[in-house]
Amino acid sequence: MLLLDPQIRPEDQEGHVAEIQGADGPYSFSELILQKIWMRREFDCAAAMTMDGRPLMVQHPGRWNRCAGPDFRCARLRLGTCDIAGDIEVHVNAADWDVHGHAADPEYDRVVLHVVLFPPPPGHRTLGFDGREIPVLSLLSLLPRDAESFALDDAAEHLAGRPAMRLFDSLRSMPSGCIRDTLCGHAFRRWNEKVRFARIRIERLGWGNACHHAALECMGYSGNRAPMLKIAGRWALGDWSSGGVSARDVWTAMQDCWRVRCGRPANHPLHRLRQYSDWVEAVPDWPERLASFTFHAPALPVSTSTREARRASGMPAMRRRLASEILAFRIGGTRFDTLVCDAFLPLLAARHSAALAGYWHHWYLGDAPDSVRAALCDAVGVDSRLFSNCNGLAQGILAWYNAQIMGRLTDREPGAGS
Repeated sequence: MLLLDPQIRPEDQEGHVAEIQGADGPYSFSELILQKIWMRREFDCAAAMTMDGRPLMVQHPGRWNRCAGPDFRCARLRLGTCDIAGDIEVHVNAADWDVHGHAADPEYDRVVLHVVLFPPPPGHRTLGFDGREIPVLSLLSLLPRDAESFALDDAAEHLAGRPAMRLFDSLRSMPSGCIRDTLCGHAFRRWNEKVRFARIRIERLGWGNACHHAALECMGYSGNRAPMLKIAGRWALGDWSSGGVSARDVWTAMQDCWRVRCGRPANHPLHRLRQYSDWVEAVPDWPERLASFTFHAPALPVSTSTREARRASGMPAMRRRLASEILAFRIGGTRFDTLVCDAFLPLLAARHSAALAGYWHHWYLGDAPDSVRAALCDAVGVDSRLFSNCNGLAQGILAWYNAQIMGRLTDREPGAGS
């Protein structure tokens, strides 16, 4: 799995939401998101090590506690050479343990691990009720992708299954151009972050492995990204292209990692693994083909309408070429467009320093909650000349909605929750 320092820092604040400075601006990251990362083990478990240098194996993350008290009950861990069992407390910043008064609360007597996003400053200690020192695990360097991506995935989960949700209620009083500018601003920051992350991935893994990791990550979007990235690190691209990897065997080997409840059959990880296997066997040199793929039209301006941008650039023909030359038509539908937007375009922009932001913005909408699609239709009703079902505006909606969620959480009275 790729280890990455997302180059973000916490601001001086307390509570359940941290304002984080990303590469292109601040965004919000909630404690709830970090709890989900721990519960789903969406970090590099094999490299986990407490701040005092002891390796940590998570045998069971514990039972998520949504009431008062520690965040997870009855976890099972191996710390160094010792097996331990107890509770887990999760905070964005290590200092929140003292801010919330946990050291003086007997309810937290059984906490055996303090999980935080940011590494604490040198000399920091998390002390329990009886003065004992509790080990601290920082997840920042163990995340497989930038922290803002987790925040946007969480926003998508909030929106999933909420048809007719009117995301634009607070924006409809604006002129349509202002709505578009607001969403494009959020989307442009996401594009820059994706390209930055792709560049780091290429530098650390090389072009072929970077493509392999990015493609498998998209095949697991979004609930199974972490196990798909583990698979990319364990079984190299050559193993797949030579036919030496069985999708069924890979699925079985990762049995305890999958999230399969309530998912559509087409998104079942075994189905996605079989698709990837078919794709790589059909086009074993697909990363090299992708590297030489050319965009003949000049850089597309984001400010133009999507209909005009697609017509002027010949985007429909370009889409067919990608499907044929890179994927041999093995993957289609919205997952194909997700691959283009989340993997192919950022990787190409990072490799060639190419101006592909306009293509990414105007590209066809991939996987997205129904409520995001409904919001785009709502926007079309405002001004069909400016809005369309394109990737950039969908990304902008998710980022904007995440900001609204975090804003409401920040407005809560201090001290709510653990």
